[in-house]
Amino acid sequence: MMLMSATTPSTSTITTSSRRTFFPESSATVARLRRHALRRPGTTTTTTTECAARKEDKNGCLERRRRRRKSVALHSWKGGGGGKRGGDNALEPPNAILENFASDTNNEEDVINAPATLINPLLKKQKDATNEEEESERVKAKPIVNPEDFTLQPGEVSKFKAPTTTVEDLQLSGWYLKAILTADVYDVVVETPLELAARLSERVTASVPMTPGGDAQKQKRIFLKREDLQQVFSFKIRGAYNKIKNLKKEELERGIITASAGNHAQGVALSAKTLGIKAVVAMPVTTPKIKVEAVRRLGGDVVLIGENFDETAAYAKKRSVDDEMTFIPPFDEPYVIAGQGTCGVEILRQLPTAKAVFIPIGGGGLIAGVATYLKTIAPKIKIIGVEPSGANAMAQSLDRGELVKLSKVDGFADGVAVKEVGVNCFQLCQQCVDGVMMVRTDQTCAALKDVFEDTRSILEPSGALAVAGAKEWLNANPDFEGDVVCITSGANMNFDRLRVISEIADGGSGTEATLISAIPEENGSFKRFVTLVGEDTNFTEFKYRVQNLSGDGKKSLAKVLYSVNVESETQLQACIARLRSNGIPTEDFTKDETTQTHLRNITGGASSIPNERLYNIAIPERAGALANFLDFISPRWNVSMTHYRAGGQREASVLVGIQVPDSELAEIEAALDGCGYEYSCLQSNAAYNMLFEDN
Repeated sequence: MMLMSATTPSTSTITTSSRRTFFPESSATVARLRRHALRRPGTTTTTTTECAARKEDKNGCLERRRRRRKSVALHSWKGGGGGKRGGDNALEPPNAILENFASDTNNEEDVINAPATLINPLLKKQKDATNEEEESERVKAKPIVNPEDFTLQPGEVSKFKAPTTTVEDLQLSGWYLKAILTADVYDVVVETPLELAARLSERVTASVPMTPGGDAQKQKRIFLKREDLQQVFSFKIRGAYNKIKNLKKEELERGIITASAGNHAQGVALSAKTLGIKAVVAMPVTTPKIKVEAVRRLGGDVVLIGENFDETAAYAKKRSVDDEMTFIPPFDEPYVIAGQGTCGVEILRQLPTAKAVFIPIGGGGLIAGVATYLKTIAPKIKIIGVEPSGANAMAQSLDRGELVKLSKVDGFADGVAVKEVGVNCFQLCQQCVDGVMMVRTDQTCAALKDVFEDTRSILEPSGALAVAGAKEWLNANPDFEGDVVCITSGANMNFDRLRVISEIADGGSGTEATLISAIPEENGSFKRFVTLVGEDTNFTEFKYRVQNLSGDGKKSLAKVLYSVNVESETQLQACIARLRSNGIPTEDFTKDETTQTHLRNITGGASSIPNERLYNIAIPERAGALANFLDFISPRWNVSMTHYRAGGQREASVLVGIQVPDSELAEIEAALDGCGYEYSCLQSNAAYNMLFEDN
């Protein structure tokens, strides 16, 4: 592979660049497309058919060439028209190409040789009833896994099983590359800037210690691809608009419908408004008001229906059939994937020196599109996906080599909180992605703060995932030197959520630690404790309540939950060791989400409450939801403790203590299952046991 005239940009904000590209060895078709890969938005490229027409058949093998073009149907264009969209002149999606191909040939071998990812609809069409039953059983057998059962080390990129198809089958077939390069989206989409995060780059570079007499520190530059600056404050407009603009005239006239509780809904609404067509947007009744109003302002006809996304999606798909409207999927659709891929075109044009690109993963549409383009044009660029540790469907699917479904998802980064990724997205990621990282909630919050300090902009949690992943990866790879790109995918966040984010951010960045200590309830012990902690650290938070003042001579330990500012891990460990050596048991709960979300907001100590069990319940933030939950619990069981604070999300985390005898554990869990809300038992949580156990 050869780099053509690549130079390092000299400005912190990059929006344009001269045309430079990579030319790895590949088929002549892809090579010709690469020569046009860095054209400006809106320009056209010569079609494969036009190029082939200019060639002379020097060897007199016209028939062989005709058969070859037929067998690789994905290289076909319908009508020519170099980039013209819509109607009968559009570049056909893979499924449509194969359906036309099937009606035009009886050569079964040619069909089998087509890319495996894209022939499923064709094969399904040819299945008999028995095969359809087998397919149904296969879908039902999709493994259901728990997010917490899959872990990675800090900064580790997941490994995954190799796919059964080859890179040429999918990546070099040409369809996605053509679709991305000819996506006519820039009458709505903004070519977003690539901004150097100067302060963050300096901190990451400085965080790698220099060895005495060693080389100078490796310079690391982090660039932000500001997709949060789109009209709908999210990259989702790219895929939605590309899909809708490629609909046929009669489909546009009948209108479109989608199901979404977030950024995709706004992308569909704006696309429909721009094209002057009707758009129905089905949203769960739990959708925050701010997002509903945003869709309505863009002209979308909002229908609030369904307690969860599955119910909402079922309604939208049924109505699309009943009213003959076109359903617009959020991620797992070829034109949607190709639309998201235009972000990759801009990245390579703006920063051809990029060595790695970090991309958030929800359903997988963004990373599938961007990775497919970048790995075709510049295969040496590392493509690393980033997921929350509590919503790691792609990481687990790639690890197993098959699609999985999560039993539950952490909704903190609600823009990527999906239980299963798309089929096409998964297969493209198998081919084109180098690995997937996972980050914690506190790391995501710290990344939000990092971006704010560099840009004075506030992202949504899913929009900061890539930054969190890049920080961890760079810290784990001190020998890396060069430029990396983080796609800041969105900024649609309720203002109320800033309260929680600001409390957690310092812990994620390592500048604040949350500790619990147990001190004797005797005169002078509290002052002694404060003196020991404060030798070289500063308190930022403190919660303490005496537990035993009965005078019965019983000795007990008061539990203190507090936070301190720290400059390094070494300083923190020295503080903990100092307390322990003076007879004060101390534990670090900075990375415990239950502590950060709930326990640090509760003042009190141990109580002699028999049979108390602790649960975390995900309850929708809407009127009546809490009462609905209590209908399943009360008055059968007594609620002994609760903590809840609205956070502007679809669902809120509610901490509930319930008195349940051991003989009734099966019954309480059956009741919790019946309420329909996701829950988890926290009885073994170390922070809870340390704070509230009686002693």
